[in-house]
Amino acid sequence: MSAKGSISSGEKYHLYHQELPSEDPKSVFLKLENLVEYRIEKETCKGVSTDVLTFEMPSWILDQISIDWIKKRKLQGAVGGPVGAEFGSPDCPWE
Repeated sequence: MSAKGSISSGEKYHLYHQELPSEDPKSVFLKLENLVEYRIEKETCKGVSTDVLTFEMPSWILDQISIDWIKKRKLQGAVGGPVGAEFGSPDCPWE
């Protein structure tokens, strides 16, 4: 049995992973509602078929998803942010 492990969510979006009792998450899912525009296309090049999803969403949603993803994966150091117990990091006891 699995459940959704929320990473970032709002009124129009939800980024989550499937929580399985014995596994670390290997992939994530992004659910978007009321998109301005989206296209699903099948492209073929040299006999190889590829499905392509293109969508438009407000930039503030991607900003929030990005921030939450960085905090969840503890990647602040990779983007020049605080690490360890520094103020602003997810391990900081004062937030």
